[in-house]
Amino acid sequence: MTTTAPTPTPSPTRSSARKPAPPRKRSVGRRIALWAYGIFAGVVALAMIAVGAGVWAVQASFPQLDGTVTAAGLHHRVSVLRDANGIPTIQADDAHDLFYAQGFVHAQDRFFEMDFRRHVTAGRLSELFGSSQLVTDKFLRTLGWRHVAEQEVALLDPTAKAYYQAYADGVNAYLKDHSGVALSLEYGILGIQNPGYTVEKWTIADSLAWLKAMAWDLRSNLDQEVDRALVAPDYSAAQLAELWPKYPAGQNPLIVPELTTDAPAPSPAAGTDAARASVSWKKVGGVVEAASLLLGRTGEGVGSNSWVVSGDLTASGMPLLSNDPHLGESMPGIWHQVDLKCRVVSDACPFDVAGYGFSGMPGVIIGHNARIAWGFTNLTTDVTDLYLEKVRGDTYLRDGKYVPLQTRTETFKVAGGPDQHITVRSTGNGPIISDVSAEDAAIAANGYTGTRGTTTKQTVTPPDTTALALKWTALSPGTTATAIFALDVAKDFAGFRHAASLFDVPAQNLIYADTAGNIGYQTPGKLPIRGLGDGSMPQPGWDSAYDWKGFIPFAKLPVVYNPSDGYIVTANNAIVSEKYPYFLTNDWDYGWRAARIAELIGQRSSTHKLTVADMSAIQADSRLWLGKKLIVAYRDVHPADAPTAAALKVLQQWDGFDAVDSAGAAYANVLWDELGQDVFARREHPIPTYDQDRLFLVIATMLDDPQSEWWNNPKIGVAGKDQMLQKAATDAAHRIVKLQGPDPRGWRWGDLHRLTLTNATFGSSGIPALEWIFNRGPFPVAGGTSVVDATAWDIGSDFSVQTLPSMRMIVDLKDFDRSRWIQLTGESAHVFHDNYDDQFPLWQTGRTNPWPFSKAAVTKAATDTLTLEPAPGS
Repeated sequence: MTTTAPTPTPSPTRSSARKPAPPRKRSVGRRIALWAYGIFAGVVALAMIAVGAGVWAVQASFPQLDGTVTAAGLHHRVSVLRDANGIPTIQADDAHDLFYAQGFVHAQDRFFEMDFRRHVTAGRLSELFGSSQLVTDKFLRTLGWRHVAEQEVALLDPTAKAYYQAYADGVNAYLKDHSGVALSLEYGILGIQNPGYTVEKWTIADSLAWLKAMAWDLRSNLDQEVDRALVAPDYSAAQLAELWPKYPAGQNPLIVPELTTDAPAPSPAAGTDAARASVSWKKVGGVVEAASLLLGRTGEGVGSNSWVVSGDLTASGMPLLSNDPHLGESMPGIWHQVDLKCRVVSDACPFDVAGYGFSGMPGVIIGHNARIAWGFTNLTTDVTDLYLEKVRGDTYLRDGKYVPLQTRTETFKVAGGPDQHITVRSTGNGPIISDVSAEDAAIAANGYTGTRGTTTKQTVTPPDTTALALKWTALSPGTTATAIFALDVAKDFAGFRHAASLFDVPAQNLIYADTAGNIGYQTPGKLPIRGLGDGSMPQPGWDSAYDWKGFIPFAKLPVVYNPSDGYIVTANNAIVSEKYPYFLTNDWDYGWRAARIAELIGQRSSTHKLTVADMSAIQADSRLWLGKKLIVAYRDVHPADAPTAAALKVLQQWDGFDAVDSAGAAYANVLWDELGQDVFARREHPIPTYDQDRLFLVIATMLDDPQSEWWNNPKIGVAGKDQMLQKAATDAAHRIVKLQGPDPRGWRWGDLHRLTLTNATFGSSGIPALEWIFNRGPFPVAGGTSVVDATAWDIGSDFSVQTLPSMRMIVDLKDFDRSRWIQLTGESAHVFHDNYDDQFPLWQTGRTNPWPFSKAAVTKAATDTLTLEPAPGS
């Protein structure tokens, strides 16, 4: 590979950064973070930045943005135009070159992120960071993500497989001439403690394995199943039903109140196949959650908002589509923006698509092409079940007979140490996770099974022991890898539905709009049909009556096409009513965001035709539904304590919005935190509090029932509603005075509710120099938990943001060039690069960037052009 005329690299710049807030407190840890790197490494890293050689090391990996690069394997010349945000528009003559170039660009911008991701998904972190990662690696190997990904490679149709191979070839073309700090600064730091590490070539399986990581992060109600199983010994089935209530369908909206029966049938679009060492890391309380580290911290806020409105309600007379997926905070942000254009769109080269993708994967995941737009939110259906198993030696009980366990040996290469080995055991229900997770071992030991409203303590007679197996749709090979390309080239609702039929894991709500003025919705995914039981608690694995009986046929999944209301809202709320013939879950998000979005669409469309600006304003809405309930509940509370009386006066004057400069929001959220802890967490047997949308409904129900048993908490000396409300108000008032002073005029929600953008690896090293290099923040932000601007925080924490809108987009189907987009941080993963965090200031204040799509708009926005030329003889 040869290059000419590279763009001079800019001097490093950065925004201020401080040490990130402490990890959230919960019964299980929510992320893995580097802990102690060693004084030597910290001093060396600091010295690298402090001297001129350090400046070179920082800039060495910055991507070449213009000039010409000769790349073996290309068929024709490819142009990569970038705008001021570093967002590439790739123009190619054929699909091979298009995805080859996307792989090259991803490697330019984010290869260390890609390399780190593939080590996580393959359970190979110990190769990078030593024995401290063995616990996590063992869990991920037990799940077997990499094995499933390798099986999926064999399932790819020839066209999709060629696209993935072209992408891998583009990545490897970049790797051929880049290594060490020229590839990424992280490799220079990593080389200090693991000098023998060598970067491997990229493969198709490396790409597909990332889909398993996304499925894990969006696995829906596994956490609720775990929580119920852990507290089952302490509470009755009736109490558990009160603590995990059903969706309030009479109060909050359903996505599909009535199914469309005459939607265009799925049909493939033209051009697609129809086939289906010395680093020590912080250890977490529960290894199950450790697998979520790549996406940042997970929890209640992981979900998303999306909605689409028809032209009947818009100023342009054509649909508007909005989407903002909620994921864990991360540095860099999870998304990579791109525009993929065939110079001449044809059946052989059908791509003219722009949107958001993942580094390490070809194609666009969420976005629009020249005819349709689409968005995702998490479906929140139950696609995971826990099964108790009765194990005897190397067998397990199945319908009265003991049958052999399935076993395999996994070997771990460990930086700085000898190889390690484990035996992974599986039943017909899935891998035994209690072998590698203390939390799951506790569930196996307590022996509770059941369904909503029923719990049973199972007994085991020696020599039998109990184990816990995980059944999950993502542990079987699927076709999502092909679905991405089918979405990218779909031309109408039939093509969109075909793509949805291939999108099996993770299960997502898919919304749709097209340039013909149609809007729609489709439920995709492998959604299990259960036998006995509803999966809300562990099931008895020894009884086949509790097995899954297959999956809901795609033709029977909920679909809506051009609804009479003129809009569709999805925000992880319930999809259908209980009249739907198949069980989906009882653990929906409880619909506060969906209700507010629908309310705002109705309010605004009743006064004027909706615009892109209206959609953006809705995305930034911060009204807290529970705020009204708190204001009303505390009207008759009159404390003698002066600070509490002053605080409650602020509460009564509050408008209910979690604005960044709001004193009322500051006190209301501290009050809610104290109340939530007093009612649920500070008990002799604590009740999980991380899914606050559920607790909103529990508390709202309690406020209407002064005799509820949950108002009593002997551990904190509280008996009854009045005492509970009084104690929470007083404690909250004194707490906020300590945090922000005695004068309410100085209280600001944003001073409590802060976001630290934390790098997934060296940004949590415990070494201030490294954290200063890789992290950004903390920053004040608006929003909160279960509001549309979903910057969620955890009860019992410091109010810091844990999950958030990872990006925001608004697509205008009348004129794509009027569309808007933003992502959390920036396009680049190279620390100090101009595009490392340049989009954050707009994101922080609810603003977006222009989204050029037409040839004229892309050309006008371009600041740099890199030409990739085929090598002689290619």
